[in-house]
Amino acid sequence: MPKRILIIEDDVKISKAIKRGLEQEGYVALTALSGEDGFFQIHSQPCDLILLDVLLPGRSGIEILAALRKAGRRTPILMLTALDSLEDKVSGLDAGADDYLGKPFAFPELLARIRALLRRGGQEELLLLRTGDLELDLAKRKVVRSGRNIELTTKEFELLEYLLRNKGHVVSREMLAVDVWKEPNRATPIDNIIDVHMTRLRRKVDEPFEPKLLKTVRGVGFMISADSP
Repeated sequence: MPKRILIIEDDVKISKAIKRGLEQEGYVALTALSGEDGFFQIHSQPCDLILLDVLLPGRSGIEILAALRKAGRRTPILMLTALDSLEDKVSGLDAGADDYLGKPFAFPELLARIRALLRRGGQEELLLLRTGDLELDLAKRKVVRSGRNIELTTKEFELLEYLLRNKGHVVSREMLAVDVWKEPNRATPIDNIIDVHMTRLRRKVDEPFEPKLLKTVRGVGFMISADSP
């Protein structure tokens, strides 16, 4: 069955061009020209992936994204926007975007990113991740340790999820930059952001409890494990 892709883009020319290109590739392409229309379509018909512009009339792409993630919707979302500064990317990805593509872009690159997100979304996903007395429930967006609920930001939750999916293995800052922050070009600013989030995550997940689960492997990266170092 062809994959259904919803394009929420207020530029009619861009929207039509993407729709035409996707249909030539065998996808079913749906379009919405405003945030309100896009939000309605998301809730009225199923789609496998959403292409979402940031600057939309009625309701911004970030508002749509945040509302979907808060509601537990895991549909892959690729942001399409002319706002391509690091700060704008961090804002979109922190809100729960799966990928980010700045305008103008080459259509083959858009197709490649769509294929990658659909492959990722099609993989069987474990919804309950554990190590020791720590439990992360993806369906409920809930983290519990020793019976106590732990409140995490969206990015802290994604960081913990990534560490748990790789538990017992060291993950490097480069891996986190690419897979969690979606930044292919690792640089000092993104390293600093990663370190800040790791510090905050450790403060919430580890400091009030024993044993310590989050481990820093000097010069390499980080690891989560219930085993002694």
